[in-house]
Amino acid sequence: MDAKKRRTDQTEATTKISKSASQVTYKTYWNPTQKEYVSTVGSEKMSVVFSVKNEPSALVKALMPFQEKGINLTHIESRPLTEDPEKYKFLVNLELSDTQEDNFKKAIEELRSICGKECVQVLTRRDAGGIGTVTNAGEVPWFPIKISELDRFASQILSYGSELDSDHPGFTDETYRKRRKMFADIAYNYKHGEPIPTVEYNTDELETWRTVFTKLSSLFETHACKEFKKAWPLLVQNCNYNKDSIPQLQKVSNFLKDCTGFSLRPVAGLLSSRDFLAGLAFRVFHSTQYIRHGANPMYTPEPDVCHELIGHVPLFADPEFAAFSQEIGLASLGAPDDWIEKLATLYWFTIEFGVCMEDGDLKAYGAGCISSIEELENCVSAKSKKQPFEVDQIVTTRYPITTIQPVYFVAPSFAEAKRKVMEWAQQIPRPFTAHYNPYTQSVELINKRSNCIKMIRDLANEMKTLEDAVMKLVD
Repeated sequence: MDAKKRRTDQTEATTKISKSASQVTYKTYWNPTQKEYVSTVGSEKMSVVFSVKNEPSALVKALMPFQEKGINLTHIESRPLTEDPEKYKFLVNLELSDTQEDNFKKAIEELRSICGKECVQVLTRRDAGGIGTVTNAGEVPWFPIKISELDRFASQILSYGSELDSDHPGFTDETYRKRRKMFADIAYNYKHGEPIPTVEYNTDELETWRTVFTKLSSLFETHACKEFKKAWPLLVQNCNYNKDSIPQLQKVSNFLKDCTGFSLRPVAGLLSSRDFLAGLAFRVFHSTQYIRHGANPMYTPEPDVCHELIGHVPLFADPEFAAFSQEIGLASLGAPDDWIEKLATLYWFTIEFGVCMEDGDLKAYGAGCISSIEELENCVSAKSKKQPFEVDQIVTTRYPITTIQPVYFVAPSFAEAKRKVMEWAQQIPRPFTAHYNPYTQSVELINKRSNCIKMIRDLANEMKTLEDAVMKLVD
């Protein structure tokens, strides 16, 4: 069977770091160049966002506390503050050692006295209980603001794609391991804005795809939801979906971009829950490019290109599902670690193993169900356990990652699932609301009255356009 180990899991891969994926400390990451897990303790990457008046020497004065405290700045950028034309907003990235923590706190205190307490925000990757938790005023876990900042995640994978466990079907296959490393290196070196490199799959890989594609596609008409079945022939027509060739990620990404604004980017291995969910906020799906080992084509111990292209991609072409996925991602930005675990569990029981009602029948919409024959048959069977879609129950439910799911949470529709998830997400303790601006491909923080007024004006313009369109309609 297809085990579908997802980027949001609590897996054995996380034993290579100091805590589980639900309590990720970001203290180690896999470096493929050094071929080892590298500690980031003593070199913590952090960001500080602040705004100052547009006047001479204002920036020099604001940065002086960092210089005086010996804190190394690695990047700085500016942009006008839309809600106040007399101010500029600055983003400063810095490296902080454990011995500099007290100096950093003092520098932030001085910066707040210069700019105003409400004008300074700290974004950090420190672990729970550290200076970056939301329990400290103005400080939240770091998250990307611009879509290009997703590039940072390439060096923060929990395991590299070519590092296989001893029970992996391809562990003793040297040729397969070399291919996995090739795919992982492509993803590791990929940068936002670049075309995803075209891959020439070999005969064995194509045979594995043919087996999986043929067996799964025979079940879609009776087992998959209508949104999936609507998108599937479009992928066949536009992205070369067929049993004899594996679609290229760039071509599929272009198709999704046209449909819903979603895009794919290659990933070298398992990401933490926080990083993977953050990508969804930008309508970016981190996709593997390698394929499972051919010795057992109906089983994979981690996500592969069959799982991604067959399971996930079709529903990312559906506007309602794309919006639902992005809402989960936006809810994760700046959330505390325990809430990230809850969001990851929600992801598991919806986007991975979601089941919904359709004309009185159970249909699968989760990628983990759709990309596994055994799971697909089980999730709609009367023999499997079903529960109503209640978010408070879902987020506390534990789940296996290498066996058939023992329970499924049935949603009456995507819209109802989205509504319940968004209502629940309002409880997440963070001092802002995250809004995605598709024009700038960036996240805007709605945490001031002026931000809200700007959004109201934008909505008013959209409503005016809609009103004009309605007035032109003929009864």
